[in-house]
Amino acid sequence: MGRVEGKVALVTGGGSGLGAADCEALAREGAVVVVTDVKLEPALAVADRIGNGALAMALDVADEAQWIAVMQEIEARFGRLDVLVNNAGVVLSADVEETSLEQFRWVSAIMTDGVFLGCKHAIPLMNKGSGGSIVNMSSTGALLGYPIFFAYSAAKGAVRAMTKSVAVMCQEKGYKIRCNSVHPGSIETPMVQTAEGRPGQTREIPEGVLPPGTAGHPKDVAALVLYLASDESRFITGAEMVIDNGVTIRPF
Repeated sequence: MGRVEGKVALVTGGGSGLGAADCEALAREGAVVVVTDVKLEPALAVADRIGNGALAMALDVADEAQWIAVMQEIEARFGRLDVLVNNAGVVLSADVEETSLEQFRWVSAIMTDGVFLGCKHAIPLMNKGSGGSIVNMSSTGALLGYPIFFAYSAAKGAVRAMTKSVAVMCQEKGYKIRCNSVHPGSIETPMVQTAEGRPGQTREIPEGVLPPGTAGHPKDVAALVLYLASDESRFITGAEMVIDNGVTIRPF
């Protein structure tokens, strides 16, 4: 217990799915969590559930003015930011021929612009304290060819590249800030359920080691996010942390 005790953590897209699981894990281990979501109501519900002084705020990650306002509020309330989890995302099921420019820009605004703005505005506040850890949610879509998720994969590939640039910049400038990307495979979340054509239909994920082809549970990803947020991972930066039950290493 207490692996992130005393840290202030901001999670985007924290109202459901992976974001909610991240919030729960961080709060359970002692962090004060700022739960943000484009819709305030689910963020409030998560903040109320996890307790430990959690704060809920509305945040459209594609809106720079909202990022600035959120960082100002965090500094006013807590005086510091130690952890940023850039988790907010959307999925579009369409290949390159089917994707419109408007759709491509919409996906990119949330997941590429959102991660850029999060890193840009979190780093100065982290530097006012003792540094911190940025965790950017990418995907196996950044590592494999998924034709049906063209725009999603493109955005997640950008997240992968931005993570490495931020990690190196922070080291070169002497900032005590680490930045890593997390690359989940299929995880049983509302977004995945919708993408698979079964919205609201949750599959039970068994405990223990999972057989090939089985989706993971949000808590599996949250455990990795917690590790990267904690000082236990002090020697890890610029890494691609793949969490996919072996999908990307299989030869077929």
